[in-house]
Amino acid sequence: MFAIASDDINEVQRVLESGEAGPNDQVGPQSALAFALTNEKLKNKIGIVKQLLAHGADPSVLKNPETNPPHSAGVAMGSPRAPPPSTTLDGMDAATRYYVARADAAHTRRTSALIYRSFFRPLAKVRYDLIGQDRAIEQLFRVLSMHSQQLSKAPIVVLLCGPSGHGKSLLARKFGALLDVPTHTVSMTILKSTHDIWRSTSMDPDEDVSNSTLIEFLEENEGKRCVVVLDEIEKTEDEKYLLSLLTPWELGRFTPEAGRRPIDVRNVIWLGTSNIGHELVFTHQDMRQSPDEVMSRQEYVELMGLLRPIVSGRLGASLLSRVTTVLPFVPFTLDEKMAIAAEALYSLGGEMANKMTADMVEFILQQAIAGYSPAEGARSLHRAVSSQLLDMFE
Repeated sequence: MFAIASDDINEVQRVLESGEAGPNDQVGPQSALAFALTNEKLKNKIGIVKQLLAHGADPSVLKNPETNPPHSAGVAMGSPRAPPPSTTLDGMDAATRYYVARADAAHTRRTSALIYRSFFRPLAKVRYDLIGQDRAIEQLFRVLSMHSQQLSKAPIVVLLCGPSGHGKSLLARKFGALLDVPTHTVSMTILKSTHDIWRSTSMDPDEDVSNSTLIEFLEENEGKRCVVVLDEIEKTEDEKYLLSLLTPWELGRFTPEAGRRPIDVRNVIWLGTSNIGHELVFTHQDMRQSPDEVMSRQEYVELMGLLRPIVSGRLGASLLSRVTTVLPFVPFTLDEKMAIAAEALYSLGGEMANKMTADMVEFILQQAIAGYSPAEGARSLHRAVSSQLLDMFE
């Protein structure tokens, strides 16, 4: 109760991760989730709700009057079993509604079960960092589940492909942090020779500053789980610079340079990000019968099958034959766009956004959706919300 009431997201996370309290503990007569949703003093309500859900809070408690008792005003109106409005989907803002509904969805539980007993279980929390891409997450968890159940000398190699601004880099950045393993990010745009990839230092601003090269990183973490992100892999100046990846991706062991000992990389998770196939993704989306609904598993498998030859044609069949899976990232549904815009509004608007009426919030979100650019994805929504807020200050 004190952690939630402190309005401190980091404190809520600390309490949950330390085991001092559980995400489904009661806070007086309410569940922790109901307590957070009904506390009108919280400025960081969305972030706190996301932390509770990420650590396993059960949204079904919101339907139980014993864990989500009605306000006395509801009794006076003759609705003794009606929950507080802020704990119903209709009474939540677009972002909170999205995360609560996602946590309560049957496909979310099924997908989480794929990696529940594996080392990769913490990745289930990525749903509360990344909006959309349910099918990409599902396929990723299937691959990780299969890998954890069998001994394989080859490492996991995943390519995240599709249009800009749809979460590829975000997932790649969060991967190591959620698993609590070291990460090394290579900007593939700077490679000028075959050896450059192994001599490159990490380029991700979210990671600790390090002067270690990729070779040194792999030697330091040999035999351990770690993550190597190959950012914008298709922008490598010459595809032949990628050929040095063939041996480590196939054998799980390689000698990067003459005079150095072989390095075991079987436990490395390689994540490549790329815009390859973005035209295909949009064409496939236009042909769907219900483009504003979450893509079905069958539709996604079809898209994966169409995308892989395109990636092969761009990066080469030899390289792609060593890739575990290619995951297309797809356009956002309307609910996902609304959730992205709502999070942007509360993040950028701060105190002003918290004081807005529901009608004003809805107006800004609708204006932001009108400014959405599929080719730019979430970035266009953030820009549209920012523009709306600037107009209000004038």
